[in-house]
This record gives sequence, structure tokens and C-alpha cells, in this order.
Amino acid sequence: MNDTKTPDTLLTEGPISGKIIRYALPIFIGYLFQQFYNTADAIIVGNLIGSSALAAVTGTGAIVFMAVGFFLGFSIGAGIVIARRIGAQDHERTASAVHTTVAMGIAFSVLMTAAGVLLTPGVLRLMGTPDDVFPEASLYLKIYFGGSTGFVMYNTFVGILQASGDSKHPLYYLIICSLVNIVLDIVFIAVFRMGVDGAALATVLSQCAAAVMAGRRLVRRDDSIRIRLHSVRFDLQDMKEITKFGLPTAGQNCVIDLSNVLIQSYINSFSSAAMAGIGAYIKAEGFAFLPVTAFSMAMSTFISQNIGAGEYGRVRKGARFGLFWTILVTEAIGVIVFIFAPYIVSAFNQDPQVIAYGVQKARISSFFFCLVGFSHVASAVMRGLGRPMTPLLVMLICWCAVRVAVLSTIGHVYHDIRLALWIYPITWSMSTVVYLICLRRDGIFGRKRASG
Repeated sequence: MNDTKTPDTLLTEGPISGKIIRYALPIFIGYLFQQFYNTADAIIVGNLIGSSALAAVTGTGAIVFMAVGFFLGFSIGAGIVIARRIGAQDHERTASAVHTTVAMGIAFSVLMTAAGVLLTPGVLRLMGTPDDVFPEASLYLKIYFGGSTGFVMYNTFVGILQASGDSKHPLYYLIICSLVNIVLDIVFIAVFRMGVDGAALATVLSQCAAAVMAGRRLVRRDDSIRIRLHSVRFDLQDMKEITKFGLPTAGQNCVIDLSNVLIQSYINSFSSAAMAGIGAYIKAEGFAFLPVTAFSMAMSTFISQNIGAGEYGRVRKGARFGLFWTILVTEAIGVIVFIFAPYIVSAFNQDPQVIAYGVQKARISSFFFCLVGFSHVASAVMRGLGRPMTPLLVMLICWCAVRVAVLSTIGHVYHDIRLALWIYPITWSMSTVVYLICLRRDGIFGRKRASG
């Protein structure tokens, strides 16, 4: 069997900074296009349908993120396992992990579709979704989850490609997916006069197209990450190892998204204008966090491959590089967001009240972007080092327990939208302090040698 990678995609040798940047850059550009089409949904819906439809699309984001975040945790766990085996050049066990990952992706597709469609109305009611938003929000989510197979399998296939060091082909697929989504948005909403169902259907179809392209790439490869349909099965040992890394990561994602759902429920108690304004800003905020996503994925794969190869010196240097540049880039973006917040939010809707809520959220959060960036990349570093429980516990306490405790106690007495907005930078600060201590303990900072 041929080696999985060419020297260009092997992350265990060559200049560290160059390797990380070349790996992270396509991920950044790809997610930039993905964020464009997510934002296009909101802009087209907000301007062509109205503010209640915008609230339905943006206000359901926390539910979507919580559901898919659980699956993505397992996808990240599988990527760590595959990357470590690639780094160790264990081609037989790499192939076994790849096929187990695909089998798990199929199983998650079925579970997410069924649970999403059946539980949507009840979850929206628990969140206190306003009556004028509920019908459209429910319709949007049912269509989205009804077609979630495309999203799940695309991320399964892309996770395998990225674990091998290939971040370029996922970029191509995301660009095509983004363009397809925007075109379908315009056709369904502007031409066929559909509502939020048109936006949801456009997203589902574009994700299915991307899944087909990524799957085709893996089926046609001639190395240890090639998918052979007859070999797709559950291997117990692989499942245990993937679960070891994936379950804590899935739990971490759910903890973060659960806290966001609870905060969204608090926001829902104010008005549909608050939902639309803050939801619109959060859509735009996704652009600011793209470097975080790119460096997080780069760190996870880089460290996993080098741990597998026993290159501990590269692990330490690479982690430091990723953390430093994440802080620098995200804070620069935060300053830009603070300055241009009114123009950013008004692109989604022209209602002055909607704009006011969105700008308030932006002005409170933007200067603290460096903290959330550091926390996410530090979390990826810990997973790569083989410490998946650490980020789970940090996020469970700092980002979930603290937020829930504050909103369920002080929030009932002091019913003010600013409480829901300030809770983010406060908890980002807490997690940053804890991660600094953990990284020093594990040798990323200080004189102790990093190890996994």
C-alpha cells in the first residue's frame, strides 16, 4: 500500500511555521466561503422576507450548533486517531480507523435526522421562542435536520482528508458548496418566492453536493485513507480509541452550545428585535472566529501527527506558534469589528432597533476576541497532546456552569440584556487563565518537555 501522504502534506518534517500556515490557510479560506453562504442565508432572508424570518434563521443557530457539535466532536476524535497512526506510518491501522469513522458517520446521520425532526418543536418551546417566530423557526429546523446526512457525511470525509494533511481539496469543495448555496438561495427566495424553507433547502442541497465530492475523492485514492465500500464496518478497538478522544470533545462542544442555547433563551425573553439583532451579529462574528477554527484544526492535526512520530520538540514549538498568531490575528479583527459594527449589522436588516441590539453585542464582545481565540486553540493543543478531558472540564465549568449559574440567579433579579452579553467575555477570561496553567503543566510553556 502506498504511503498516505506526499512530503508536502506530511506535518512531521520541514519548517514548522510554514507547514502550519500552509495547512491552516486552505481551512481558513474554505470556512470563509462557508461563512459567506451562512451569512448569505441571513442577509437574503432578512432583506427579502423580513425581520421575523431573520429571527427564525439566526435564532435557531444555537440548536443547530449543539446538535452538529456533538457529532463534530467524534469527527475530531477520529481525526486525531487517524493522524497519530499516519504519523507512526501504521498504514493497516490507519485504513481500519478510516472505515470505522465512515461507519460511525452513517450511524450519526440516521440519529441526527430522526432526533432533529422529532425534537425540534419541543426544544423551541423550551427556549421560549416567540409565537411570531415559532412557525418559521420550526419549519427551518425540520428541513435542515431532515437533510443532515449531507452535513454529517461531508464532515466525516473532510475530517479524514485533513487528518492526512490534505486541507486543499476540502477548500475546493467548500467554495463550490458556497456558490451553489447562494445561487439556490436567490432562486428559491427571490424567484420562486419561498420563505425560510427555501433557505433551509438551499443549505441542505449544497451540503449534499459537497459530501458527494469529498466522498468521491476518498474512494478514488490509492493509499491507506482510501474508502473501500465493502470494508466499511465497526471495529471495536477503533471505536474505543475514537470514543476516547471524541466523546470528551463532543461533550465539550455540547457544553459550549448548551450554554449558548440557554443564553439564547434569555435573549428570547426580550423581543424578536433582540433575537434578530444579536443573531445577525453572531452570524457576522463567525467571520472573526475563522482564524481560530483554522488554527485549532491545524494544531490538532499537527500535534497528533508529531506525537505519533515522537517529535516532541516540534509539538512544543508548533503549539506556541499557533497560540501566538491566533491571539494577534483575532485581536486585530476585534478592533475592526468594534469600529464597523453599525455597518455590519445593518447589512442584515434596516430596523433601527435590530441594529441597536446587534451593535451593543459587538461593542461588548469584540475587544475580547483574543481570549476566546486562545481558549479554543489551547483546547485543540490539549486534545492533540492526548488530554481530551481537560478542555471538557474547563468548558464545563467556565463556559457552562458559570453562565448557567449567573443567568439563573442574577438574571432573574436583574433582567437586563447586558447581562447576557457580558457573560461571554467574563467566562472567556476565566478559561484563558485555566488553560495557561494547564499548558505550563504539560510543557508547552516553561522548561518541561511536551509529551503526549
